[in-house]
Amino acid sequence: MSSQKIVFISHGIDMVDEIDTQKENQVEEKLHNEDMRKISNILDNKKKLLIATDNFLPRWDGIARVLSEIIPRLINHYDITVIAPDLGTYEDPNIKLIKVPLSKFLRVGDFRIPRFRQKPMYDAVKSADIVFSQTIGPIGFYSIKAAKHYKKPVAAFIHSIEWELVPKAINNVLLKKYSVVLAKKVAKKAYNRCNLLIMPSNTVADIFVWNNIRAKTEIVNLGVDTQKFKPLEDMQLRKDLREQLGIGEHDIVLGYHGRIGREKDLITLLRAFTRLQLYHEDIKLVIIGDGLESIKRQLGSRKNVLLLGAKNNPVPYLQIMDIYCLTSLTETTCLSMLEAMSCRLACVSTEVGFIKNYIKNNVNGLFFDKQNPYHLARQVERLIQDPLMRERLSANARKTVVDRFSWDKTAQGIENALESLKK
Repeated sequence: MSSQKIVFISHGIDMVDEIDTQKENQVEEKLHNEDMRKISNILDNKKKLLIATDNFLPRWDGIARVLSEIIPRLINHYDITVIAPDLGTYEDPNIKLIKVPLSKFLRVGDFRIPRFRQKPMYDAVKSADIVFSQTIGPIGFYSIKAAKHYKKPVAAFIHSIEWELVPKAINNVLLKKYSVVLAKKVAKKAYNRCNLLIMPSNTVADIFVWNNIRAKTEIVNLGVDTQKFKPLEDMQLRKDLREQLGIGEHDIVLGYHGRIGREKDLITLLRAFTRLQLYHEDIKLVIIGDGLESIKRQLGSRKNVLLLGAKNNPVPYLQIMDIYCLTSLTETTCLSMLEAMSCRLACVSTEVGFIKNYIKNNVNGLFFDKQNPYHLARQVERLIQDPLMRERLSANARKTVVDRFSWDKTAQGIENALESLKK
């Protein structure tokens, strides 16, 4: 064998050894982190908190964003395990993550249903001190059921009103009709089993009471990181960011960020935008988010609509917008609206959920009638024609969020609520 071949083989062996060593180091580091976490929890006498959710990172939505903010604020007080769908690569050394495979066939709108795996779910619940559900999909629902089986205290955070959300996410007319009854029945069965429901607002709490869901409730408003979601003061940087997206310095930019689902009714926004294009050549529509391909195709087919996909950090994209539009048919709090307001954007919204409590029409935002593109276009036109009004509404929007909404307050409220379950 020639020396060249020997050297080549030698290098190959070295590479294999190096790869094996890297893998061993990664395994050792993971085991070390796990051991240190367990030792820390024993010394601190932390309670074991199981967070059960059908939505989680790396797929960003409202639930994932809430969990990304509250988990780091709770890890000093709880040994946290998260059971969630397997949506891709995500690691957090501070928590234990149990991944549930997704069904290949079942989906509701853009949401793929996790497969039900009873043993890992029941085992996780059995070893927990407190179960904290975020949803009533398969993972959330059966975690609540298992908690009652093992007599574990269980709380649920209410992120959505399922009997409003599910029918609007379904396209089939026949299924829509029966999904309302089914979703309400499942919600009643699950939530009435809970020891505590953590509600984002009194408005949502009232809706649940009216629908005979009578579990004990605590009100905890969601928050916003106002140091992250803030207006961009550097006008040159704003100009440069817009240029990178093909947006002119004086163009009018409408925007939205969040899931692209049927319940978000982005077709109403598209129709309003189309109408505004008749009078404004310099208008653009920026959409940040991902979801249903059929809706994305409709949005992408229109000139001057920029579909930029989902972003881990939506802040720079919000900062280059002028007017934020929310066309949702159902919401509870709507974090994306609060984040837009925190970035000092003039906002136009449907009057849904808790939004109607924190937006005051003509004070810190404008309302328009659901599924009415003509009314939306008129409200946006008011803001285009009156820059002083736009500045007043946007300044008041930022002040509202700074004064009322904080993740630290949210985490403290959730911790207090969970602590009440120990007593």
